[in-house]
Amino acid sequence: MGGVTAASAAPIVLVLGDEELLATRAVAETVAAARAVDPDVDVREYQAGQLSVGEIDEMLSPSLFGGRRVLVLRSGQDARKDLVAALLAYAKNPDPDVQLIVQHLGAAKGKAFADGLKAAGAHIMPAAKLKGHRDRVAFVRDEFRRAGGRCTDDAAEALIAAVGNDLRELAAACAQLIADTDGRIGADTVARYYRGRVEVSGFTVADATMVGDLPGALEALRWALHVGVDPVPIADALADGIRTVARVASAGRGSPYQLASSLGMPPWKVERAQRQARGWTPEGLVQAMQAAAECNAAVKGGSDDRAYALERAVFSVAAARRDGAR
Repeated sequence: MGGVTAASAAPIVLVLGDEELLATRAVAETVAAARAVDPDVDVREYQAGQLSVGEIDEMLSPSLFGGRRVLVLRSGQDARKDLVAALLAYAKNPDPDVQLIVQHLGAAKGKAFADGLKAAGAHIMPAAKLKGHRDRVAFVRDEFRRAGGRCTDDAAEALIAAVGNDLRELAAACAQLIADTDGRIGADTVARYYRGRVEVSGFTVADATMVGDLPGALEALRWALHVGVDPVPIADALADGIRTVARVASAGRGSPYQLASSLGMPPWKVERAQRQARGWTPEGLVQAMQAAAECNAAVKGGSDDRAYALERAVFSVAAARRDGAR
């Protein structure tokens, strides 16, 4: 493991972005690469907002004992102006025995610092939040590749549906699946693994219902009720799914990023609703809203059989989609 990577050799590394998992991982991997080259490297961490120029001079000055050093500067966007000026002056002629790793959120705050480091030729490691559903699918597939496994797009989609969009949870789920299988992951592997391990949420039921997958929706509903998911959030998720598709469908054509700000919802949710909207007509959506309203009234009004009310709503919404199909 003694190879020299671009990050391990770069005198200045800028970890740029606001996704905590990716930023933490980029810093850790850069430090590990430096240690692989020199196991005795001296690694020190600092918070940019708490550092003075005097301390910066001290931490960057040549060590009496020699040897390589790695200096990690967290929250670079919080650095004060005098500190930024000192670091950018240093960046023009960095010490070859010192590696400076600056972690920066990448937003407007402290932008001049990030721009200055880029201009000085810093090695950039992107750590921005993943915006689109496709980016998360790629992330999951890459997680399996990094661990020596592989998965299909369908398996990545299934894992995101089961676990959600949080990258830390997705990364943990990938690691667990790799540990518990032979490393070749298909959608059937994910379905088998998560049946009984993760509570099916109301959103799983709603998503299947909205795309017309009646068997999938009923299976998810029965499983959710079996493992003890409360009927109220299932009814809420179904109503929310219909409302979201109706809002996105009525907003007209456009990319998820264009529509996200005007609709006040994240781009991934717009993108999912656009996929779900295919096959729906305005009349069908009105019927579906009525079915969801009746279901909500029954479930929240103390109906004797709330499970039956939910099942009837799933059938009614699926029928509204089918009857309204052009």
